Amino acid sequence: MRIAIVTESFLPTLNGVTTSVCRVLDCLREAGHDALVIAPAPAPATYRDFPVRTVRGVTLRQFRVGLPSYELEGVLARFSPDVVHAASPFGLGARGLAAARNLGIPSVAVYQTDMPSYLKQHGGPLGAPVERAAWRWIRHFHTLADLTLAPSTQTLQELSAHGVPRTALWRRGVDAESYSPERRTDPEVADLRSMLAPRGETIVGYVGRLAPEKECHRLAEVANLPGVSLCLVGDGPTRGALEQLLPRANFLGYRSGLPLAHAYAALDVFVHTGTKETFGQTLQEAMAAGLPVVAPAAGGPLDIVKPGVTGLLFDPEQPGSLRQAVGGLVADPAMRARMGASGRGKVETRSWKTLTAELLEFYGSVINPAWAPGIRVA
Repeated sequence: MRIAIVTESFLPTLNGVTTSVCRVLDCLREAGHDALVIAPAPAPATYRDFPVRTVRGVTLRQFRVGLPSYELEGVLARFSPDVVHAASPFGLGARGLAAARNLGIPSVAVYQTDMPSYLKQHGGPLGAPVERAAWRWIRHFHTLADLTLAPSTQTLQELSAHGVPRTALWRRGVDAESYSPERRTDPEVADLRSMLAPRGETIVGYVGRLAPEKECHRLAEVANLPGVSLCLVGDGPTRGALEQLLPRANFLGYRSGLPLAHAYAALDVFVHTGTKETFGQTLQEAMAAGLPVVAPAAGGPLDIVKPGVTGLLFDPEQPGSLRQAVGGLVADPAMRARMGASGRGKVETRSWKTLTAELLEFYGSVINPAWAPGIRVA
């Protein structure tokens, strides 16, 4: 196939959208497909020998945002793709869907970011009307797509409730080779554990962006649990406030690649705090590393965490619920080991290769429904 990917985020910006797009491109290259990437500037000229075309961008709240451009029709017409893939569309991606419709090119939109909740959180007194306006905009441009893919059943239900048509479930892959319990024997992990837990404490960790929508302030509930060393891996605009809120916590900063894999392997319990996640990729990575996971009973984590088997869900509306869940795991090493092994078993087959093969079937279903008759669309 020839696939044009219009993405709201790409290298050098690193986030969940960029990671998903890069892993899909890796698998498309290995399978012999052809692709073009359209992304906000600045960006590399190529990725895995696929050309990258950039559009003008601006930076908003540390996010690089591509400006919608009527140049997209010309770029797409010259490339002549079989399908347009809009990755987490909102601005640039919405324009890409409109361009695909104008040119008669089938399109698939991948819903990944809960932008309405993000805008509500940062909108102050205008938060609620801004959220409603965002949903109207999302419904409008997703109607242009032949198919919208959502990462969890909760997100599918939310899209349906807001009138987004033609949806299907497409989860995310995980690198179960990089994130593995076998890394706990690496010397770098032993050194990190010695630094984080010099007296043999149980290491409880969070991995992700340090930003208001991640609700990391909830970690204050577990910061003073006896025998616990709290660790945060990541960076972002709320780091300073969190360092004041959690003075005894260890802040390791941003990590990627092997250093990130070592950070996961150094933990004993993984905690996710955000209640507005459409999926929860770091939960999958932690499970691949053999960790029991604790997450709010809301959004994407409801699909990922099996309570009592791979981890625990806490009630985000109930103060002390997170502390109780983490405290139970800290007190029971055998339960941690059992849940960690179960989580590893659940996600180790969710490779990006497998998930990209599913994505190709979705592409085929909008190009020619006879190619993928088994695809279920809501």
